[in-house]
Amino acid sequence: MKRHGILNAQLSGALATLGHTDLIMVVDAGFPIPATANRVDLAIAENLPDLRTVLDLIAAELVVEGVVRADDVVTNNPRLDEYLRGRFDGAEFTTRSHADVLGELARQAKVIVRTGAFEPWGNVGLLCGVDVPKWFGGAGVIAPPYYADKL
Repeated sequence: MKRHGILNAQLSGALATLGHTDLIMVVDAGFPIPATANRVDLAIAENLPDLRTVLDLIAAELVVEGVVRADDVVTNNPRLDEYLRGRFDGAEFTTRSHADVLGELARQAKVIVRTGAFEPWGNVGLLCGVDVPKWFGGAGVIAPPYYADKL
């Protein structure tokens, strides 16, 4: 039996498929997930599991270089934005319109994880990165300028 981390077999397997620049979305209970999406549905009841718990568990397993959220998060749910900035410190943050998050961004996601969250604009895109020191920290390897500050 696995000792810790993500125990859900479908979610653990989906995370293992992700590579550099892939997008995973962690969304609230009401998110309109496209029919063709690789959907991992964790929702059991209202706020079970909650958004932050799922994001924390995923963050412990992935290298995240970018975070995408609706522009409404910044203005209308600043506590969520503050949490995201603290949890994914060092990632590049961008915003999209709420309609883009629900539509175009969702269609681009390799995996969409539905939580039980009842949280306004609780839909977050995570862009997968690489562990820069492991990839570029070897003897004789020159890291590109955009990764130099992460060594």
